[in-house]
Amino acid sequence: MNTNIKLSLDTRRKKKDASYPIILRLTHFRKTTSISLGQSVSKEYWDAKNEKIKRAFKGTSSVSKLNNLLLKEKTRAVDIINDLHEKDELDFLSILQLKNKIVKTSSFKSFIEYGKYIIDDLKKAERFGNANTYYAVIKVLEKFTEGNDIKFNEVNYDFLKRFENWHYSRGNSVNALSTYMRTIKAIFNKAIKSDVVTRDAYPFTHYRIKTTPTEKRALDADSIKSIMLLKLKESDSLFHYRNYFLASYMLYGISFMDLAFLKVQNIVDNRLKFQRRKTSKPYDIGVTPQLKEILSFYLSNKDKSDFIFPIIKRGIFELQYKDVLWARKRYNKGLKEIAVKCNIEKRLTSYVSRHSFATQAMLQDVPLQAISSMLGHNRLSTTQVYLKSLPSEILDDYNKKLVEL
Repeated sequence: MNTNIKLSLDTRRKKKDASYPIILRLTHFRKTTSISLGQSVSKEYWDAKNEKIKRAFKGTSSVSKLNNLLLKEKTRAVDIINDLHEKDELDFLSILQLKNKIVKTSSFKSFIEYGKYIIDDLKKAERFGNANTYYAVIKVLEKFTEGNDIKFNEVNYDFLKRFENWHYSRGNSVNALSTYMRTIKAIFNKAIKSDVVTRDAYPFTHYRIKTTPTEKRALDADSIKSIMLLKLKESDSLFHYRNYFLASYMLYGISFMDLAFLKVQNIVDNRLKFQRRKTSKPYDIGVTPQLKEILSFYLSNKDKSDFIFPIIKRGIFELQYKDVLWARKRYNKGLKEIAVKCNIEKRLTSYVSRHSFATQAMLQDVPLQAISSMLGHNRLSTTQVYLKSLPSEILDDYNKKLVEL
């Protein structure tokens, strides 16, 4: 094996108290790097031959315990190296990749801390929606454990069942639990992929994540027409909310987040060209006369770099994201008022335009593959969730035709 690791003093980095950091010195294919262990001693108290602190050292209550801690860190690193060697992976790693595997496994024994690490990474990548999803799970787990830390080895099948029972005891829904569990599962999968934990620690082998069918969200054609024909004054906030809903419907059920970030420069040759923020899927949608009428109201006196709709107010992306979340709350409240004015009994939310588009496309015999592409789904199974059940009135019509044969 071309890899070696030993406990050593980093004599290049003398501290103010004349001590030197104790490190793991990692050698891999004749290249060397160090891994800090957070301890330091002066040269006179370091036994280089036996790789340990001398008994005469007075900087700790127990030299033997400190030496055992250092030895444990070295043993853990050796185990990682041996495991990689047995898997025939060691020789294909750079020294930096090998160091990262050792450091990551050491740093994230805590499930909570690893979750927070993922959240920070997502924020750096400006994926604030996903970051909020992970944040919500970490917060609810901290509430469940009354603020106590959770180690990876503690998140097992029994832990998941106890969390499930606690969740239901508070009157929460099956689908809310499903969201939490899918995120916990995602954290574990990321940890396994990054060699933070082994696959043996995976707690979802026997735990099944349950869901229940959600309320049918799609509107029928008559309801959509009633929203289109609703007379509203331009000074009425509902005027804008109606326009957002219809623009979303006409743009393949675009999400409110994507709608908010549309800029004038996205309109090219009477087409809207943009990328979906969630999946980065590119869109190229022709502007219909009905959509053009809505867009024209918002385009006057705007530069190409301006947002089309008056949703985002600030310049920093993280604050812009918060603008959209706040606006979406007001938008959903406004849609409830629109539903009342249009005599629509179904609950009207920002998601309804997307589900309505998918359902109406299906009823117009648009192929499933095309609907899936228009919605920006990577799998047909995701699209089938949107189209899981036809509206009851459509089924009634089919039943009448069968009865009247």
